[in-house]
Amino acid sequence: MQSVELKLKQASAVLGVDAKDLQNLVQMKVLRPPRRKNFYWFDNRLLLEAKLAFYLKEALGSSTELLARFTEVVSEDLRNGVSSKRRYLRLQSRPARGREPVEIRLPLRQLTQELEDRLPLVEVFRDQPRGRRRPGWKREFTGSLKAAAKDLSGVSESKIVAAIRAYRAGKRQLPEISIGDSHERP
Repeated sequence: MQSVELKLKQASAVLGVDAKDLQNLVQMKVLRPPRRKNFYWFDNRLLLEAKLAFYLKEALGSSTELLARFTEVVSEDLRNGVSSKRRYLRLQSRPARGREPVEIRLPLRQLTQELEDRLPLVEVFRDQPRGRRRPGWKREFTGSLKAAAKDLSGVSESKIVAAIRAYRAGKRQLPEISIGDSHERP
């Protein structure tokens, strides 16, 4: 994977997540990117950590505390040279008294490939300078609003509210968890 150093907004575009979701992981200390000149900077390793954290959060609905502990372990492994070419990253809990430990396999190679495929999006999400807006931004914004208003001209407010509620209800659904034989190898 090519070496990159991205700001938070660019990293969120590459990861395919909302910038606020990525910022929340940083503020909750799940991810710990270095901060220079009031910006958080993400390199390849941090992008992969974030991708794994979002994958785990989506798959298991993990709490912030568990995600923070998880990324801490993953970060150590990545710093110690765990190859992103490995097919899976296996995490294993400490066994409770007389019980089997819990094992989680994460598709490391697949998630690394997804990151590589999305890296060209950095060019689309250029970093805008602070302060003054670029020339013509107000005209573009007004045009976008007019186009959206035309698209919504035949839609009632109640239909819009119903669509939003349906979308939000779909986001809250917990992921499906399946049980497989521990001896299976994909």
